[in-house]
Amino acid sequence: MSGLPSFRAVMLMVVAVLAVTAAAGGVVVLLGDDMVNTAQENVRRQPRAQQPASPRLDQIVPTAQPVQDFGQGGPGVTVTPPRVLAVAGGTVPEQTRHRLAQLTHVQKAVVVDAGAVKMSGTALNLLAVDPAEFRSWTPQPVADEPAVWSALARGELVTDTSAMRRFGLILGAMYQVDGGPRLRAAASAPLGLPGVDGVISADLGRSLGFAPDVAVLLHGKPGAISEAKVRKLLGKGAQVVMLDAAERAAKQRQAQRQPQQPQVSVGRPSSYLDLYKAAATRCPGLSWTVLAAIGQVESSHGRNNGPSSAGALGPMQFMPATWKHYGVDGDGDGKKDIWSPYDAVPGAANYLCANKAGEGGERLRKAIWFYNHSWDYVNKVMGIADAYARTYA
Repeated sequence: MSGLPSFRAVMLMVVAVLAVTAAAGGVVVLLGDDMVNTAQENVRRQPRAQQPASPRLDQIVPTAQPVQDFGQGGPGVTVTPPRVLAVAGGTVPEQTRHRLAQLTHVQKAVVVDAGAVKMSGTALNLLAVDPAEFRSWTPQPVADEPAVWSALARGELVTDTSAMRRFGLILGAMYQVDGGPRLRAAASAPLGLPGVDGVISADLGRSLGFAPDVAVLLHGKPGAISEAKVRKLLGKGAQVVMLDAAERAAKQRQAQRQPQQPQVSVGRPSSYLDLYKAAATRCPGLSWTVLAAIGQVESSHGRNNGPSSAGALGPMQFMPATWKHYGVDGDGDGKKDIWSPYDAVPGAANYLCANKAGEGGERLRKAIWFYNHSWDYVNKVMGIADAYARTYA
């Protein structure tokens, strides 16, 4: 997934950038006429006695009354944080919006205007939104702050906190949009939208010539919305950012930590190798090579199925009494057949697992001993299993 530069590039392609560039470079904070008049008067006056040094700027506390807002608290808002942010190559048709909203795991969708403005050459990527509609798409502390939404309603700029720092903007200052109006940086808030430097009202966006209905926000189950399906609906040139990447990574790590679950063999594997591998999944931790080694020792993989002198039967040489307790229907044909390798090999895995073979080490050796009460037998099986592991590594 591309980061901020590619997102910013798409924003710049799809919106109309205001054409007039101010003569002065950099971001300029405009000063009122009173400041200029005061400066001129000081030049005409006679020199006075030396005044004490002025206090440092970081020691001066502003005393002006704040802009009146709707009061703290405001109406309760249930936030629906965006999981996906996308910018299309052009206006998103109404039919596409409906399809986006109908995607699996998507619970809410909104499409807003977007554009770029320049303040004395400094470009800001902005969304133009309806404050009432957009409020629930912001983090809870932002949604609960009336000053943010009062600022948008007054036609002022709300910048993202990181953009405020990055561009050195001053809260409360007036800035000249190149070829456009003055904008007051009225509030700063963590919007949580990569590549978006701030928001303005939809009315102001239209007056600035923003591209209509190009930015898409989707809310739904974290880590579940399909990125591929979003891209397919928005078409070539769309930039898609998965805002719930952390949740997706956590789910992937969780899946990797989960132990392998036992699997039931269904159908008939085409070879003894496949049969041993499939049967071993019945006992997590048991290597298929142990089953293969027992199969070789007991019947040479079904070539000598008995009965043995002790009365053992089938390719894995089960005693009938043992088979009665541990035999399985491995191929799902409705029968537990001691003579069928498709039942006998899974039955051997079942018997070994009951004796804790999946724990490895001495537990495995002891489980093999239960299969045939001889330590020489155990050593022989383990040696053949090691040979199979090297051969089929």
